[in-house]
Amino acid sequence: MGEIGQLDPPLGAYDHVAGRIDAPLALVEYGDFECPYCRAAAPVIEEVRERLGAELRFAFRHFPLHELHPHALAAATAAEMAALEGRFWPMHDSLYAPGPPRLTQADLRDHAVEAGVNPDRVVWPATRLVEDRVEADFNSGVRSGVRGTPTLFVNGEQYRGEVSVDRLVAALTSVPSDS
Repeated sequence: MGEIGQLDPPLGAYDHVAGRIDAPLALVEYGDFECPYCRAAAPVIEEVRERLGAELRFAFRHFPLHELHPHALAAATAAEMAALEGRFWPMHDSLYAPGPPRLTQADLRDHAVEAGVNPDRVVWPATRLVEDRVEADFNSGVRSGVRGTPTLFVNGEQYRGEVSVDRLVAALTSVPSDS
């Protein structure tokens, strides 16, 4: 088990990664599609990705806070079903589209159509197939010290600063000290 505040496990082949897998900078988000703070962070992260371009790999891991957000788990499993068809990022982007969250079963079907996925595949009971994947992400968050969403990891270390473009870019590009 890693240290609290360290990403556990590190980025790997099982992650949903946008950007070059060998990019020198890494940003990982533990998120919840129904969380208003995650929804507010989504355009910030998108701008960070645009600003850093090929230097950054961004990964998303599920941390649905289902006791607070009753639709979060269904949205996470819908995104995972889209991933089985190679459409995780279009589904992610549709789920985080501006405006209030639309995450009922009917809404998830609409997001699937927008993401180019068969809508029957993203609703229960089909989503039982990927529940273990969402649970694995959640458990890795617990091991990494995640307590709420969004929790970000910059180059493997938990980020505790303001979620702003300038602060995230600075954190990602700063040279770590040897302490």
